[in-house]
Amino acid sequence: MTTAQTMTLAKARRIKKFNVAGAIITILTVIGAIIFAFPLYWGVITSLKFDQDVVRPGLNLLPQRWTISNYIHVLTTSNIGRWYLNSLVTSVSVTTIVVLMSAGAGYAISQLRFPGRRILWWMILASFMVPVPALIVTHFVLMADLKLINTWAGVILPQLLAPVTVIIYKQFFDSVPKEFREAAIMDGASQFQLFFRLYLPMNWGITTALAIITFIGAWNSFLWPFLAVTSESMMNVAVGITQVRDNFGVYYARDLSSAVLAGLPVAIIYLLFQRRVTQAIMLTAGIKG
Repeated sequence: MTTAQTMTLAKARRIKKFNVAGAIITILTVIGAIIFAFPLYWGVITSLKFDQDVVRPGLNLLPQRWTISNYIHVLTTSNIGRWYLNSLVTSVSVTTIVVLMSAGAGYAISQLRFPGRRILWWMILASFMVPVPALIVTHFVLMADLKLINTWAGVILPQLLAPVTVIIYKQFFDSVPKEFREAAIMDGASQFQLFFRLYLPMNWGITTALAIITFIGAWNSFLWPFLAVTSESMMNVAVGITQVRDNFGVYYARDLSSAVLAGLPVAIIYLLFQRRVTQAIMLTAGIKG
């Protein structure tokens, strides 16, 4: 056997081993995806069943009788429209303020030189290590003292703490070549012009990704809105769906239909901006790692 034949045979064996390993990894990935997706599938399918069929013994992967009456019941008998409005107002407000505030703070720490800059940066890094649930009591006392309990402002303000976003912006502003800044300054650009016309446009993809992931987090927020709101009319959709109940027992299909309606906007946003969401998750994961 010649040297060329030996090399060809060894290469074929490596390719075969690679194909076998790839096939095993693919199979394991598919199995994992099915396991993780099954609860979502089961919730959607159950919401399309009659309640009598939900409690029937046996595993029915598809409804024997299809119905949308559970969705009609939630839409017509609950305040889900008001809950959607509350979630939309608070989520958009949190997203807008967090992105602008974090971008401004990241730019200041990255590009400006002022007294206490390093101390401010270390404070932001330190606050990143403090878990948000540890601040719940402090937030509640502060909002109560300010008479902001059961208001949109009381729900929004404590959710504006986003040190991860500041850190990400600071890192990306550091990566902008200094030649661009020097050229803009020579043309007479002010700090606001540098920020809005140079640095933000150059990092527009990061801004979009962070805005989407911030909106999703604000929309899905449950613990703080649950504590800060006492009236049903001020609840967001994540908290409001807990009020969908019946005086004559538990109706699982109705409960799951309200949960599907609550998560539907986030699912649509994720499907439309999947690449941006994945990018934002990778960015935040990289910071946390």
